[in-house]
Amino acid sequence: MWRDADFRSLWAGQTASQLGEHTSLLVLPLFAVLTLDAGAGELGVLRAVGQAPILLLSLLVGAWVDGWRTRTVMAVADAGRALALGAAALAGLLGGLGLPALFVVVLAVGVLSVFFDVAYQSSLVRLVRRDQLVRGNSALEGSRSAAQIGGPALGGALVSWLSAPFAVATGALFFALSFLSIRRIRRGEPVPGHAERPVRTGRRIHEGLRFVVRDTSLRTVCLASAAFQFSFAALMTVYLLFLPRELHLSGTVVGLSLAATGPGALLGALLAARLPGRFGYGVVLVSAAALGDGAFLWVPALHGSSAATVAVLLAVGFVFGAGGQLVNVTVMAVRQAVTPDGMQGRAAATITFVGMGLTPLGSLLGGYLAQEWGLRASLLVTAAGMLLSPVVMALSPLARLGRTLPAHAGPHLPARD
Repeated sequence: MWRDADFRSLWAGQTASQLGEHTSLLVLPLFAVLTLDAGAGELGVLRAVGQAPILLLSLLVGAWVDGWRTRTVMAVADAGRALALGAAALAGLLGGLGLPALFVVVLAVGVLSVFFDVAYQSSLVRLVRRDQLVRGNSALEGSRSAAQIGGPALGGALVSWLSAPFAVATGALFFALSFLSIRRIRRGEPVPGHAERPVRTGRRIHEGLRFVVRDTSLRTVCLASAAFQFSFAALMTVYLLFLPRELHLSGTVVGLSLAATGPGALLGALLAARLPGRFGYGVVLVSAAALGDGAFLWVPALHGSSAATVAVLLAVGFVFGAGGQLVNVTVMAVRQAVTPDGMQGRAAATITFVGMGLTPLGSLLGGYLAQEWGLRASLLVTAAGMLLSPVVMALSPLARLGRTLPAHAGPHLPARD
């Protein structure tokens, strides 16, 4: 498969795009905090603006993208993100980038990221044979984990060594490289049909929502995911203020602390292939979520910028990454097992919509708590809030899943024209 030039172009483009995304996720908030002196409330609003497109657009974009070539959607999204970040970097270098303009840039990047992510998840199926999907997904997920390591570390280093505008320009460069790589894909992609009528699209979305709500396991996954994502969004808003302002850490160390989740995620992916079959899917889900989410409870006790503090932050990131990836892979296996083939896409989109939909509110809450309660107390409260996710799973039938995956109860609900 690696001899296939089109797959190499997709892999290279996706890798560059992930590097641009993970670099920007750190650089843009640090630009607001370190260069524009944004307060806790302003940082919360900034993060919420970037996350709002997930809530507002995911389901509609999922239905819309099915009517277009994924290569075109990804290329246009990358070109748009490169232009938005390039303009922000230039304005920053000239001293003309304020918080209002940064809000616009973050919103534009967030909207385009929704389009890219939805198209990317459908692209491999259209590009390779069915018997190559496992290897293809493994290669793409490996590059995503590598980007989780390299993106934050590079962004933090550039902010410290050069300046925030140069770091923003690096994100634009990665998106431009992704655009060029994806444009090199030459294989004729099956031409999708025209977009469905709005009524039918609405019915299909409704069927996906109804299926997830009626299935106990998927309903629990939605609730646990929503609890986690809401609390995690609040925590990260506080965390990005706590590290530079309370612990007085440089951008490089902040980036390394976030990058530590990458190696942890690689370990979690390896463990996910072995632990559920040995201990049971329910035990692994609850234990991994409790261990990974609970790791952040150590952070509020840290003081100063000593080597011991940095070591604890790296350990927290590693444990969180391992537990989080173990949960993600296990949950995906459960979802795929209980969902009929004809409902897979809509079930995944519904869970993403419900789980990620509360992140803008979580970011706003994090900014409010940091402003009213202080950074240390807010960090403790939001870290404790993340433990709601394993509690929800522990009190549900998910916790009783054994060493084998369940099967779906019957045929999927057909789409009605």
